[in-house]
Amino acid sequence: MSKPPSQPNVDTYALKAAEVAEIAAPELPYRPPVPKKKHRIALVGAGGISAAHLKAYKTAGFDIAVIANRTLAKAEARRDEYYPQAEATDEFQRTLTRDDIDVVDITPHPAERYAMVETALKAGKHVLSQKPFVLDLDAGARLCDLADANNVRLAVNQNGRWAPHLSWMREAVCAGLVGDVHSCDISIHWDHSWIGGTAFEEIDNLILYDFAVHWFDFLTSVTGSSATSVFASKAHASSQTVKPPFLANTIVGFDGAQASLTFDAAAKFGVEDRTVIAGSKGTLNSRGPDLSNQWVTLTTAEGIARPKLEGTWFTEGFVGTMAALLCAIEDGTQPLNDGRRNLDALALVFAAIASARQGKPVVPGTVRSLAAAEG
Repeated sequence: MSKPPSQPNVDTYALKAAEVAEIAAPELPYRPPVPKKKHRIALVGAGGISAAHLKAYKTAGFDIAVIANRTLAKAEARRDEYYPQAEATDEFQRTLTRDDIDVVDITPHPAERYAMVETALKAGKHVLSQKPFVLDLDAGARLCDLADANNVRLAVNQNGRWAPHLSWMREAVCAGLVGDVHSCDISIHWDHSWIGGTAFEEIDNLILYDFAVHWFDFLTSVTGSSATSVFASKAHASSQTVKPPFLANTIVGFDGAQASLTFDAAAKFGVEDRTVIAGSKGTLNSRGPDLSNQWVTLTTAEGIARPKLEGTWFTEGFVGTMAALLCAIEDGTQPLNDGRRNLDALALVFAAIASARQGKPVVPGTVRSLAAAEG
């Protein structure tokens, strides 16, 4: 007579966490790199986001020589606030090709930015492009080819790559501390209603396009370009008062792995930002009330490590994108945030938007532009 099946271990069945030892956190190069010399930089576009650029650059001691904007008064205002010694000008086209400028930081929106990036690259300038990089994957590839042909560097201001918590987790994955990654789950709940009455309110796919691109970019930084499918949805929250859908979910498939990204931009209370990366050797967790306040843990067979991270997204993030470009110029290498790698993230963005519209999975890379994604 066979024995009856044994009863399941209640603690295991209930997913009760095992006690683990506290261990020292490994030292990882998560901080922005430090250029060895000064590079003369021109910032083109003195709109809202330029303040975050200039504030971070001033902290890092970068040499902003020129601030250009179509409206001279805006360029002068940014200059007076952050870089009084810089030149303010409304000759933004000339600024893109000036002989006394090494690097051009181009901040306007994608539709008008493409021609500016192209002009600067043809003039032999290194370029930092605002995100989202381009509206078309093939157009982006052409810009990357142009940069290579002119032996200059083209980077994208995906500043989330140097947000301390995301950067530390990426470096932990790259160092093999979690082994083979089999899941990455991102869940963000916050209040994005500030866009009401601004140009952002007219972007129907605001969450999956302008906001989620940071996390699609982060995902590609830890998984590469090996995604096989994207399945997404979007919806209006019942309580929201602005036009674009504020709820979005995406499942990204890989061979032997999966990622999920959940965005709720209508959460006014108890806001939270959480990321979990699980692998064959360990699990990374980050959690906090917003983008700049995050607590990270790494749990392995040896125990749990709690790194004490320095910096914030809206300083180190913006320092990191420019610093990586400047160091790549000095070393003759490609920056971590180079344009070609960013196209992998945009391929996920376009696939997610198309999937949410079509109601079915989409293969990354098959939707080549934002226009095609939106139908």
